[in-house]
Amino acid sequence: MRLVRTGVAAAAAWCLPAPAPHVASLCAPLGIARRLPGDAAEVALTFDDGPHAAGTPAVLEALRAAGARATFFLVGEQVARNRTLAAEIAAAGHGIALHGFRHRNLLRVPPRATVDDLTRAYAEIGEATGRAPAVYRPPYGIFSLAALAFARSRGWLPLLWSRWGLDWRASIAPERIAGKVAGEAGPGDVLLLHDADHYSAPGSWRRTAAALPAVLGELERRGLRTVTL
Repeated sequence: MRLVRTGVAAAAAWCLPAPAPHVASLCAPLGIARRLPGDAAEVALTFDDGPHAAGTPAVLEALRAAGARATFFLVGEQVARNRTLAAEIAAAGHGIALHGFRHRNLLRVPPRATVDDLTRAYAEIGEATGRAPAVYRPPYGIFSLAALAFARSRGWLPLLWSRWGLDWRASIAPERIAGKVAGEAGPGDVLLLHDADHYSAPGSWRRTAAALPAVLGELERRGLRTVTL
């Protein structure tokens, strides 16, 4: 019975950070950020899962047209396939952040493999972009205890989001994406979108790119400036 209790306790500790994307009250005690510090009229527009050969250029063009800045949470295996595009993100003045090497639910990845994955991603992204990522968001926003501990040991900021556009879904329309992510945005919000469909509904990046002018227009209307992380 003692072994059972020990196993249950260990499993609970391992999974403790996992609900943080949906249980905001967990974030502060675990040292996971969801918002920008301070009260300036600024938001962080973030994109996960890239780079993507078609989606990333479309997003970059929309940002360029609006004079906006964003932060891209890059996946190491995708950077390895398209280093030039990863470098273009950095050259355009956008933030570079870490999303892991492979896009996996980290609750299913042992601690040593988690460390290896993040170390490999950090090196790949750094070499391709010339930037050392200092902000980390895991795939699906699901932190394991090992991932969170390793991020802290490296001095990376563990970051989730405060608003998201659900743009990874197959059936969501661009106007719905814009409304979800920017319709009630305010100072300090971290906004989550995706510039790639490697791990989501095929073609979802097209709806994200189509929504971006409305997203950026709404942020401007609200007097909010986009900043990098």
